[in-house]
Amino acid sequence: MNMRRYYHLLNLRRSKGLLMSQKRGAHQTSPVESHHLQPPSMFSSFGHISRNIYTRNLIGSHGFFRSTHSLINSDPYSSRVSTIHTSELPLPEDDSAQLDYRVTVKGREVISAALKPANEHWLPLSNLDLLLPPIEVGTYFCYKKKNMSPEVVVDILKKSLAGVLSTFYPLAGEIVQNSHGEPEVLCNNSGVEFVHAHADVELKDLDFYHPDLSVKRKLVPKINRGLLSIQVTELKCGSIIISGTVNHQLSDGYSMNKFLVAWAKHARLGQISSVPSFRPSILNPRHPPHYETSLDNLYIPITSLPPPSSFEEPLGSRMYYVRAESIERMQSEASTKEDKRSKLLAFTAYIWKLLAAGSNDVENTISRMGVVVNGRRFLTEINEKNSSLFENHYGNVLSIPYGVAAISDLKKMPLHEIGNLVHGFVANTTNEEHFRGLIDWVELHRPTQAVAKIYFGHEKADGRAVVVSGGQGLPINDMDFGWGKPEFGSYYVPWGSRTGYISPMPSATGNGDWVVYMHLKENEFQVIERMAPNVFTPLSIATLI
Repeated sequence: MNMRRYYHLLNLRRSKGLLMSQKRGAHQTSPVESHHLQPPSMFSSFGHISRNIYTRNLIGSHGFFRSTHSLINSDPYSSRVSTIHTSELPLPEDDSAQLDYRVTVKGREVISAALKPANEHWLPLSNLDLLLPPIEVGTYFCYKKKNMSPEVVVDILKKSLAGVLSTFYPLAGEIVQNSHGEPEVLCNNSGVEFVHAHADVELKDLDFYHPDLSVKRKLVPKINRGLLSIQVTELKCGSIIISGTVNHQLSDGYSMNKFLVAWAKHARLGQISSVPSFRPSILNPRHPPHYETSLDNLYIPITSLPPPSSFEEPLGSRMYYVRAESIERMQSEASTKEDKRSKLLAFTAYIWKLLAAGSNDVENTISRMGVVVNGRRFLTEINEKNSSLFENHYGNVLSIPYGVAAISDLKKMPLHEIGNLVHGFVANTTNEEHFRGLIDWVELHRPTQAVAKIYFGHEKADGRAVVVSGGQGLPINDMDFGWGKPEFGSYYVPWGSRTGYISPMPSATGNGDWVVYMHLKENEFQVIERMAPNVFTPLSIATLI
C-alpha cells in the first residue's frame, strides 16, 4: 500500500469513521550500482572483512502470472469448498520492473479451525493494538527438496493449520468495526485463505537481494480475507517455500512467531506447548488514566497528520548478509569500558552514522532514528503473578521511541557517542510506566485513531527517519514441520510509510551471522553499498547455503 493511498484511507476514517474492514468472503485478487570507493576512516576498521561475490541470475520475464482453474474437494479440515477461476494477478502497483518468473496457483481454499468456539463472539483490540495501522507483515521459509511429494506436504500443512487455528482462533476471524468506528476481531471461524502454488524457478536462482521483485505478491501472499493468509510454493527444483502474511493490527512479530512455532510443532507432533492468551483486559487503562507528556512527542492523532504532498518519494526493499565479525566490531566500537551496548543498539547506531555520513543534505538537516521496543518483559517483571499472561499475550505490546540529531553532529560523533544517544531514547521506554502511560494516552485520545509519529513524520522539517526493528526472534530453528529446518527465512515488511524500515534477523547457519531486510530510498541503498561494501553483502542463496 503506497503512502498516498494509506493517507486517503486514514482521511476517510477521520471524516466518516470508516475502518479497513474486510467483508466476509471477499477476494481481491534496477540493481544499485556498486561504487568502488575507499570507505572513510570512520569505517576503516571494517575494511579487512572480505565481501562475497554476488551474481544475480535473471529469469525470463513475464508481465503477469496466472492461476489455474481449480476445484478443491471437501474434507474434514476445510469448512468450505472454493472454486477458483482462471485469473491474472496484476503487477504490484509500485513496481515498474518486470517480474522474472511465473507463479501458477494450483489450488486455493479456506481453512477453518478444526474445533471452533461454541459461539461467534467479538474480541476487542487493546489500546496498544489501536496504535497499529493495517500493515501486512510477511514471513517466509525456504526448504530444500525432501523425499516427500508436494501433495503430502500440502496435506500436512492444511491439517495442522486447521488444528492450530483451534487454539489461535481469532486468526480465523476477521476485522470489523464497532459502534465507535474502532476495529475489533469477530471470532466467527470464517477461515484462513490457503494458497498452493508452483513457481517456475529454482531456489538457487531466486533474487532475494531484490525482494520486491522476487518475493512480493509471488512467494508471500496478500491478505484477501480475514487476518491471515498462507501460501505454499513448490519450486522447479523440488524445494518448497512456506509463507504467511498477517494483519499487524492483531499481531506483532512476537505474536506471529509464537503462532508459527505452534503450527510447526502441531504438524510434527500433533500438539502445541505454549497456549496463547487473548485477554486485552490485561492492558486496560488505569483509573484515572494519566501519562507523561513525553508521549505527545512519540505518538500523534491522525487528525494532526500532514497533507500527503510530503509523501512522494517511493521506497524499495533490499536484503543483505552481515557476518558475525562485522556485528561484533560494531558492538565493540559502539560500547565503552563502562557500558557495553547490545548488538541491536550498536547496529542501530552504526546505521544512523552511516546514513548521515553519506547524506548530501545540508549540515543542519535533522535525522531521526527509531527502535521498536517489545514491552512484555517490562510488564512481566512488575506483575509476577500474571507473568505468563504477558509472556503469552497475543497482540501488540510495542512502542517506537526515537532520537533526533543533526546530520553534521552525527558525522563528527564517534560511534560510542551515537550508541549513547540510541541507548538513551530506548531506555526511556524500557519500564512499566512507559507502557502503562501509553495505554492511558490512547484511552484519552479515543475514538480518534493515533499512530507512532515517526511512522508518518509530522512536518517536512522533521527530517529523514528510519526505524530499526529487531527480528532476532525469527524462529528459523523451530520451523520444522516434519521434514527438517529451513535453509533460509526472512520477514518481508514494505510497511507503507515514507519512513525507512530495517530488520536484522538471524541467519539459518546459526553462527551469529545476520540477514538484514531494508526498506529505504534508492539513494540510501547507494550510500550503504558505497560506504560499507565489506559489511553489507547483497544477499544470494550462494551466501546462505
